[in-house]
Amino acid sequence: MIQQLTIDDELNFTFPDPRLGNPSGMFAVGGDLRVPRVIAALKIGAFPWFAFRYEKPMWCCPMERFVIFPNEIHVSHSMRNVFNRGIFTVTFDQDFESMISLCAVADNRIDHPDAWLGERVITTYCHLHRRGIAHSVEVWDNATGRLVGGLYGERVGRCFMGESMCSLVPNASKAALITLARKMAAEPYPTIIDTQIETPHLASLGARYIPYDDYLPYLN
Repeated sequence: MIQQLTIDDELNFTFPDPRLGNPSGMFAVGGDLRVPRVIAALKIGAFPWFAFRYEKPMWCCPMERFVIFPNEIHVSHSMRNVFNRGIFTVTFDQDFESMISLCAVADNRIDHPDAWLGERVITTYCHLHRRGIAHSVEVWDNATGRLVGGLYGERVGRCFMGESMCSLVPNASKAALITLARKMAAEPYPTIIDTQIETPHLASLGARYIPYDDYLPYLN
């Protein structure tokens, strides 16, 4: 069952139990993208599934999470060569706004009818970045100094919740994700990277499904 939210009826920004949603993970619709509401969603592992040309965000919380355990990430021979050749410099939180803006327009995504990274979403996540919740991983081309890919997402507890990634040149987004995983694998406690949706690209890096109830403790 998908519960209807309104802008004014949830001053404490609580959400229904996502276990009561439909099989796709959708469990609520409506409300807005105010920062406190998005933070409340993140704390239960939910995220807005939003097309900016429409008015109402939908809220998604899959019961099977496609995640990467950082110490299990698969680095192919070709990617090891990319790192060894020094093609890229990878940075963290150096230019969040440019990174999320690049994710919005790469591969002409902004022209898709269901594009979600519009002005409202970018504004919300830039606020989350300024509060230390949203983070970016930028990939720079060493030959040109140009931003050529990367990713952004939110850190909640021991989980990095990936929102979007992009590449203007081959292997840039992979370099971002592998570098993030290596950084998280060095932390003194178990961590995960939530990739939100299954793709062959992510599966090739070692992502796999875990149940929602096994995922929740990483958010605390």
